[in-house]
Amino acid sequence: MTFDLARTPTLEAVSTKDQQALTQDLQKRAEESIAAARARPEVVEAREAQQRAEERLARLRKAERALSGYARDSREQMAAAETAAIEAIVESAASKPKIDFKKLEGLATLENQNRVSSRAIEHLIERLIPLAQISNLREEAHALVAEARAVDRIAQERAEKVLGAIREAVTEEMVLPVDLSKGVAGALVAHGARLKKRALEISENADRMERTYQERQGGKR
Repeated sequence: MTFDLARTPTLEAVSTKDQQALTQDLQKRAEESIAAARARPEVVEAREAQQRAEERLARLRKAERALSGYARDSREQMAAAETAAIEAIVESAASKPKIDFKKLEGLATLENQNRVSSRAIEHLIERLIPLAQISNLREEAHALVAEARAVDRIAQERAEKVLGAIREAVTEEMVLPVDLSKGVAGALVAHGARLKKRALEISENADRMERTYQERQGGKR
């Protein structure tokens, strides 16, 4: 390697002159480090908590859909049952000494079931689902922060390893600037920053949803 130090005071050392290969290698090493961060216990635990919150929200939404379908069908059944009960009452009043109200029992059962299912739907829509949505967002934000912290720690470890490897050169030259932003450590720091930004956006969304929920609940008192 030849160069004129007077004209080129700043040098850049790379593992290969092939820019494409260099980029691919950097990306591969960064992806391996991110995978290692995701495998850390605290990140796995946070992701599992998020998954549980997501599954609970999915179950509540499924329950709301099932109850809404039942309520729709039961209204049709009540209409048919009411018509049949009225016809039976009229017929018994015209042909029997005692009016027959037996068909009203089935109608009353349908009305009670429909009323309770409507309350359950209201409880799901106004309370359980919003709270589950907020919890799901909180857990997602927490999982992203946990991963970001793990990525940052790995980036720090890589940076310290690189700096340790060039200490001898620093001893010879006294001052040796090192730009880690272009390497794997820099890529990891950038990835961690994106995760934290996304976590903040999700957390702020959860805050807005929680304020809206509290305002609605307060208006009902």
